[in-house]
Amino acid sequence: MKLSLFPALGLLAASLIPTLSGADKMNVLILYADDLGYGDLTSYQDNSKIPTPHLDQIAKEGTRFTDGHSSSGICTPSRYALLTGRHHWRDFHGIVNAMGASVFPSERLTLPEMMQQSGYDTACIGKWHLGWDWMAIHTGDATHAKQKKVWEHTDFDWSQEIPDGPLAHGFDHYFGDSVINFPPYCWIRDNKVVTVPDSTLLPKNIKQKTKEGNWEVRPGPAMADWDFYQVLPTLADEGEKYLRGRKGQDKPFFLFFPFPSPHAPIIPTDEFDGKSGAGAYGDFVVQTDDIVGRLIKALKESGEYENTIIIFSADNGPEHYAYARDERFGHWSAEPFRGLKRDIYEGGHHVPFLIKWPGKTEAGTVEDALVSQIDIMATLASYLDFPLPADAAEDSHDLVPLLDGSVEKVRDFHIHNTAKGKYAIRVGDWLYIDQPSGNHNGRKALAFEKRRNYPEDDQKVALYNLKEDIAQRHNLAAKNPEKVAEMKAEMKKIREQGYSAPRLKK
Repeated sequence: MKLSLFPALGLLAASLIPTLSGADKMNVLILYADDLGYGDLTSYQDNSKIPTPHLDQIAKEGTRFTDGHSSSGICTPSRYALLTGRHHWRDFHGIVNAMGASVFPSERLTLPEMMQQSGYDTACIGKWHLGWDWMAIHTGDATHAKQKKVWEHTDFDWSQEIPDGPLAHGFDHYFGDSVINFPPYCWIRDNKVVTVPDSTLLPKNIKQKTKEGNWEVRPGPAMADWDFYQVLPTLADEGEKYLRGRKGQDKPFFLFFPFPSPHAPIIPTDEFDGKSGAGAYGDFVVQTDDIVGRLIKALKESGEYENTIIIFSADNGPEHYAYARDERFGHWSAEPFRGLKRDIYEGGHHVPFLIKWPGKTEAGTVEDALVSQIDIMATLASYLDFPLPADAAEDSHDLVPLLDGSVEKVRDFHIHNTAKGKYAIRVGDWLYIDQPSGNHNGRKALAFEKRRNYPEDDQKVALYNLKEDIAQRHNLAAKNPEKVAEMKAEMKKIREQGYSAPRLKK
């Protein structure tokens, strides 16, 4: 169901946008936060202690989805699902570890490849975390390499191109450090390092201090003068440069800007200290929002703002530091949900989801239909009249009819998963978890739920009616065995048939 808070403004804005010809395709900008909670944005929670004016402005100018989801409760799988239109759990469950290989099969059509084939200039600036073929530039014995506990900077020939990264899967350009807390700690442009790592970083030797939580840093090759605090500002500079450079360009652009924030290490630069009422994490979110504002300003300066589809979301819910934040500052980052990152409770994957699409979305629209980041690929394919093959975007639903008001919903179901063998399925208002609990965060989660007076539960599976119980407090499985059986059968069918996209129904 759709509610427009600014209908007159939306209709006026839509009337000013000319109908685009096939040769005049809209640009696409995807802004993707890391470990951001649904309850962190003030456009989602009035009582949030973190001001997010730039993201709120996107919400005011476009559509704010209240029921948007990532595929997983952790980084790599959600990114894979977004960029392929396919549930990650059909292929893998975990993250790419330090110096890990690519998760993309060479034959898998990706979203950036689709955009590239549709005539777009494609770029990724920020956190990749989908793997590279680091072994291709490794200088030692491959068997010995896999046995090493710490990668040395001398283990690699940094003068070589690194295969199987972003450029191998649809991006014309890449700039970033791959993953902020994983080696190598250096800048990578396209498929080569900018400056050769000249040391091996050990977490115990880091002289800088975080402002909240732990470093979460893995050992490995690094530049001796690497400054973690400058990662986010440097990416922002690069993003601004790219967007300003689009002025006067003939080709439309597709920019994927995956933030490394507010993921740990929680390291807002000093100018943002105290800008929120939720500690350093809140300040880091403020800095993230500020960079959104900088990118939007650069986009406006390029003259392409009114010809750009802007999508914002996050890869999963907030990290476990949210428990202490709730106690100390009275700010629950996953509000109003139960669970955090890694959990298959709603807080693990129910995330902010904004779309501003000139001429398509009415300003200030609030949409409560169920949607997923997996749907972005089919949505853009629909807009571009791109014929998706049967072996691509197998779980992606076209959101265009929802965005233009033609239908009230495009999907009835969504399967959530983080850890292997543990699944949940949403069908309508009901959510079924095939485990006794959706928690993955152990004692900290139990302590939080005890403090919040969650009822004790010893049932073997869980069933919730989210329309009546969005916080997932009351397990209704024992009272509704028929609904449990129905949900379990639906989940089995979707998993086994290998697809869920409507276009693939036989």
